[in-house]
Amino acid sequence: MNHGSDGSAEDGGPVGAGGGDGGPVGAGGGGATSAKRTKTAKAGKAAAATPAKAPTKTPDKAEPVAAASSGDGRASRGPDASSDQAHGADQGYVVLARKYRPRTFDDLIGQQAMVTTLRNAFATDRIAQGYMLTGVRGVGKTTTARILARALNYEPAPETAETAIDKPTIDMPHEGAHCRAIMESRHTDVMEMDAASNTGIDNIREIIESARYRPLVARYKVFIIDEVHMLSKGAFNALLKTLEEPPPHVKFIFATTEIRKVPVTVLSRCQRFDLRRVEVAELMAHFARIVSHEGASADDDALRLIARAAEGSVRDGLSILDQAIAMGEGHVDETGVRAMLGLADRGRIFDLAQATFQGDTASMLEQVRGLTRDGAEPAQIIADLADVVHAAARQQAVGEAGGDAALSGEERRLAQAMADQLSMPVLARAWQMLSQGHHEVQGSPMPFAAAEMVLIRLAYVADAPTPDEVIALLGDAAGRATGGAVKAAKGPASNAPSASRNAPAPIAAEKAAAVAREKATASPPSRAELPPPAADDEPPPWVTEGPPDDAVGPSAAVAPAPPPSAAPTPTPPPLTQRQQPAANPHDFEAVVDLVRANREAKLAYDLETRVSLVAFQPGQLDLHLLEGAPATLPNALRERLNDWTGTSWVVALSNARGAPPLAETKRERAAVAQRELEAHATVQAVLQAFPGATVKAVQTEAEREPTAPPTSVSDARAQPDTAPMKPSKKRTSR
Repeated sequence: MNHGSDGSAEDGGPVGAGGGDGGPVGAGGGGATSAKRTKTAKAGKAAAATPAKAPTKTPDKAEPVAAASSGDGRASRGPDASSDQAHGADQGYVVLARKYRPRTFDDLIGQQAMVTTLRNAFATDRIAQGYMLTGVRGVGKTTTARILARALNYEPAPETAETAIDKPTIDMPHEGAHCRAIMESRHTDVMEMDAASNTGIDNIREIIESARYRPLVARYKVFIIDEVHMLSKGAFNALLKTLEEPPPHVKFIFATTEIRKVPVTVLSRCQRFDLRRVEVAELMAHFARIVSHEGASADDDALRLIARAAEGSVRDGLSILDQAIAMGEGHVDETGVRAMLGLADRGRIFDLAQATFQGDTASMLEQVRGLTRDGAEPAQIIADLADVVHAAARQQAVGEAGGDAALSGEERRLAQAMADQLSMPVLARAWQMLSQGHHEVQGSPMPFAAAEMVLIRLAYVADAPTPDEVIALLGDAAGRATGGAVKAAKGPASNAPSASRNAPAPIAAEKAAAVAREKATASPPSRAELPPPAADDEPPPWVTEGPPDDAVGPSAAVAPAPPPSAAPTPTPPPLTQRQQPAANPHDFEAVVDLVRANREAKLAYDLETRVSLVAFQPGQLDLHLLEGAPATLPNALRERLNDWTGTSWVVALSNARGAPPLAETKRERAAVAQRELEAHATVQAVLQAFPGATVKAVQTEAEREPTAPPTSVSDARAQPDTAPMKPSKKRTSR
């Protein structure tokens, strides 16, 4: 077979990095005329086929047989021992994480979504040029990459009666011709590179150079780059072009735990698979099968503790299980696992929680000291206590049926009992305090003392009222404190409803406080008489006409506060005896001036900038609301005009837009005045005498001098065109 000038293995072209025994990664160099390289390439191909054809077995060329298989040679489901177990006699003891590494997609646990996607992609020949595997530690990223490389290059071994397969497949019932070398990371065409120690652009150049040439013995040349996020920026940039348009015989598989550090330009060129954490129940079943294969025994509670400590990582869990089997001499029990991991007894943690929430600090501190004396770490005690609070809150939120599957039956019973005794606000507050306290204990130079202080703080606030209860208590107290004052203001025979009746506690407190402030600031009874209480069917008086400003006597009555209104707009303040009704505005600009004179800045701004005047008549306004105008503006303006003028106003809305906004009209008027001023001969002479000088604004003397706030429209509407140049007599007298 000759591929011409492409430099294939058959004609002695450069080969990929690594030999059959796991040589260094790198692209093969040299030209096609090198006899030595041709001999090496052919020897490598023969060596790859030796396990299938050799009549005798040598120690380094053992026949590829699964360590745990059924009678017909089919790899058994579950935790089959990998090839590391087959070489166990030569390598010594192999840890469980390597011994039971999955060899097929059926052996992977907890990754059904990825397996289904790949199975359908291979069946329909929709195989991508690059795959990105991401997830936390120990969920099978590197193992999945090797299984994927095995599926891409799967070819039945010659000694099996399997039909020849000429394309990638997910179904690999037997160990193929390339399977063992790929899974042991020593295949010539499947090259693994650790990006943590090969971060530079030179390493990527070797991959790019090697990708030009066809695979030596397999169907595809596969590059597996582990911890790809460790590559430098230059290395990523150098890889982009080859990754986007690789040769048809090249596939890339990346694995990383920090997917956010991978450039988006790389992610967009790959199919991404997020390997999820494995659930506790699946880990427990997996560990139970491995314990059975190892000829050991384990309690369910012990396996549950190991699965929870693994935090979804299969490798972490197998490492703990390996240690637990050695510690228990073949039997794994809960007590041994707790002692090994430094975990506190779960029942004692629930007892500690009960003492804490009951405020029994003496018992609480004694239990903490006992837990630490038995080997539990202070930070772990706080973490376990937070876990108990979370379990109780979850039980209360979703019920016992939706509880945490990682809890034992006894733990679920204790969590439910705690959930029945404590409210959700108390549990939420305890969780926040324990979560913050865990950080304090971890960073403290005295972790035991810090843990005790966290629990003392929690014990002292355990029976404290929640914020909503505090608000309710304050509202009730304010209502009781001001109830007498409200009755005195209304009169002893008043049947009007109280301010806090039929209202939530916070609203009642606010209204009661407002009544108390009004009572404190009102005129004393010796200077003013309170009006008699109004009947139930009569509205209270809003305005009482009094004598002149300086008059004091029985006729100077103080009007009571208006009843609370259900309208969304705030109730306008009542007019006092010193505020006389203003004259009706004669145009829209006078309306805005009146609003500003009464210090309604927000309403005045909306009227100037967000309202278009359609029509104006005394007592009636037709407005068109522009963008940004509040929907409550018409009602608010009508109520205030009614109060300020003492007459009834009608404010209607129109769909048609009228005049420009008042602010825009004022700006145009100011611009015209400035242009007229600039055209004046005197101003022209000044500008010529001072080169570069400009007229910034035109302002009359009346606008420049500060004035007291007007009390009527006549005071507010001084004619701007005929503004006096000197202070008026009225202003001088003031």
